[in-house]
Amino acid sequence: NPSESLISKAKELIGYKNGNFTCSVPKELLVELNDLIKDFSKLSDEKSVLVIVDSEEPPNDVPSSYLRLHLLSHRLVKPNEINLDGIFSLLPTVAWTSDGPKDPKELNDILSRKRINNETLHIHSLDKFPCMTDYVIPEGVRIADSHRVRLGAYLGEGTTVMHEGFINFNAGTLGKSMVEGRISQGVVVGEGSDLGGSSSTMGTLSGGNEELISVGKDCLLGANSGLGIPLGDRCIIEAGLYITAGTKVELIKSKDEVKEVKASELAFKDDLLFIRNSLTGTVQCRPNTKSVNLNE
Repeated sequence: NPSESLISKAKELIGYKNGNFTCSVPKELLVELNDLIKDFSKLSDEKSVLVIVDSEEPPNDVPSSYLRLHLLSHRLVKPNEINLDGIFSLLPTVAWTSDGPKDPKELNDILSRKRINNETLHIHSLDKFPCMTDYVIPEGVRIADSHRVRLGAYLGEGTTVMHEGFINFNAGTLGKSMVEGRISQGVVVGEGSDLGGSSSTMGTLSGGNEELISVGKDCLLGANSGLGIPLGDRCIIEAGLYITAGTKVELIKSKDEVKEVKASELAFKDDLLFIRNSLTGTVQCRPNTKSVNLNE
């Protein structure tokens, strides 16, 4: 990372005052950056760009948008700590290929030239967000299928993402976790938690949900389960059960104390076990006495 003195010098040279700012890198800075980044002059022939972001303001251009995604994946900011409002309208759809990013409109011509020369081009995706591991490799993680982790995902050290796991941008894990399900945009998973195969967490990008969902520490989302409320620590949702904010739940504190509540009333509460009664079909919640242990 650049020193505070270099940052101050950059702000002075460009006349920076506040807010988001993007410009060409002043020549005076290139000399000092050359010492900071080894072989800087050999890295690229492209134009160098200086980007300053105000974390409270939304992104205002493509460089500002990509920088925010990099900050997340480099663990320099956590999900929901930096403003990403409007990022979809700013980012173009890009063909992410084995030859680097391409304009989708040029793909047919590129593919034709490749075939004529008996060459191949692998198109990883047509998307606004690239695969995270093409640009950032967080320390201490395992990812079985890197195409299922977008740039802008936050992976805590010790996290394992299996083949069915998916982590969107501005979402992720804060520590050691097992991810075999989907972590949607805005969702944060606490340390020691396990998202079972094809489990789901409700995001805020579509579907009308506006509340940020989170998973506490040492929780288990069973296979094919779903979560639509913020979950406290040491909670378990049984396999196949989807809990939304409006789900009616029988809260069982003891044999003689049972009352019906909305699942939203149980948000952030610790040590809960959610099950569906196999005889009545009723969703029930009782104190959880089991512990969650992750596979190494």
